[in-house]
Amino acid sequence: MIKKLFKIRLKKGDMVIVRIGKDKGKTGKITAVHPQENKVTVEGINIIKKHIKSNKAYPQGTILQITKPIFVSKVGILDPESKKASRISYKLSNDNKEKVRIYRSSSKEIK
Repeated sequence: MIKKLFKIRLKKGDMVIVRIGKDKGKTGKITAVHPQENKVTVEGINIIKKHIKSNKAYPQGTILQITKPIFVSKVGILDPESKKASRISYKLSNDNKEKVRIYRSSSKEIK
């Protein structure tokens, strides 16, 4: 069965700010995008602790800190001018050959 691919306007490397949840107000860089799950992984956000029993790799056992994906709707791209979350829209470049992402709040191009 084929899963639906969601259209995610955020890309790997974008700086985002968390709008909702336990990490509200924190910022981080996107490390991975998961279009089938409609989620993104942001470094330093949504960290969980996983307890590992003793095995060959960890003879004493350990507690690992793992970064889990977060829903795209809970994050917004960080506008560098206003330092607030913004939405993304598209416009055609000057030569009308490619689409360019822009901040909706300030109408500046996203680099």
